[in-house]
Amino acid sequence: MNFKNIPRKLASFTEQSKRVWQITRKPSMQEFKIVAAVSAIGIGIVGLLGFLL
Repeated sequence: MNFKNIPRKLASFTEQSKRVWQITRKPSMQEFKIVAAVSAIGIGIVGLLGFLL
């Protein structure tokens, strides 16, 4: 294990995290409802398959 690269990797991760944080936004209520519905349908399908099999 090369310990000299750890500070460089940590700095790179920090910069990438800052970049991602800057472009994020809060979803609209409609977008949230769509994502929640699709997730619930997917969980229901997986649960049904688990019950049947």
